[in-house]
Amino acid sequence: MSNTQTYAIGVIMDAISTINIKKDSTFAMMLEAQRRGCPLFHILQGDLFVDDGVVYAKMNPVTVQDDPHGWFTFDDAVVRPLHALPVVLMRKDPPFDMEFIYSTYLLEMVQKRGTLVVNRPDSIRSANEKLFATWFPEYCPPTRVTRDMGRIREFLAMQQHIVVKPLDGMGGSMIFQIKQGDANTNVILEAITAHGTRMVMAQRFLPEYKQGDKRILLVDGEPFPHALARIPAEGEGRANLAAGGKGVGVDLTEREFAICAGIAPVLREMGLLFVGLDVIGDYVTEINVTSPTCIRELDTLYAANIASLLFDAIERRLAQL
Repeated sequence: MSNTQTYAIGVIMDAISTINIKKDSTFAMMLEAQRRGCPLFHILQGDLFVDDGVVYAKMNPVTVQDDPHGWFTFDDAVVRPLHALPVVLMRKDPPFDMEFIYSTYLLEMVQKRGTLVVNRPDSIRSANEKLFATWFPEYCPPTRVTRDMGRIREFLAMQQHIVVKPLDGMGGSMIFQIKQGDANTNVILEAITAHGTRMVMAQRFLPEYKQGDKRILLVDGEPFPHALARIPAEGEGRANLAAGGKGVGVDLTEREFAICAGIAPVLREMGLLFVGLDVIGDYVTEINVTSPTCIRELDTLYAANIASLLFDAIERRLAQL
């Protein structure tokens, strides 16, 4: 499909009125789609519904402009079968809760009627952003996933310094460092596992995080050749931008290209067209598939248009349908 052919796109996201366009990757995608002449429809998660086996959505035709004083204009909302749109971008931010899962069920029904859903809904559901990294142990730091506090203490004794985090967190929330002998170990483990009733991830602490927790963006398995290294604020144990980290552009290393090459075939097979890898030192710590960010920051640093790469990949997929 050439860029001269247009196709309507539904974007399921948080309310566009609430976004920070300077940092919002979904907004970058919408700008690029509009540049290609594609009609855009803004959809909230709560606007999806099913009647007699058909998924419908209340949707607002939307026009976007790169202006922080007024970045969108709505036309009157319409209700249409979602499969009437050739492409749907699932860009709802976590929490990855049961409502999110129900949405993936509905989007799977839409996909079966011929719509290209990006990323593929069953794969979003299968690829928990923390656990997915453990599919590739050759690229991960030593990792244990459990809700058994005794097993985490055993892992701590082996590694001496670990990070523990919930499987459904984002933005650096509820991430703890624990060193062997830390007097707060028990209270941290009780809190994060809810007294042994909630599964969590423990990983060996990687001191390289001070040089940057890197976000690498892959489009249909191909990495953008530069990463955003998120440098932690002074005295902060987390590098996430949401936790005050600073973003610095860096070139991908030979090891990082090898990681991407190793993971890419699985991403392509699963229909995960837009993915963000989190890499610290030589290791992948998370694989983000729901609504990866950092397009805007990397575009600014490298005068790039990463969303254009994504829509080239989308158009290749549409041509195959």
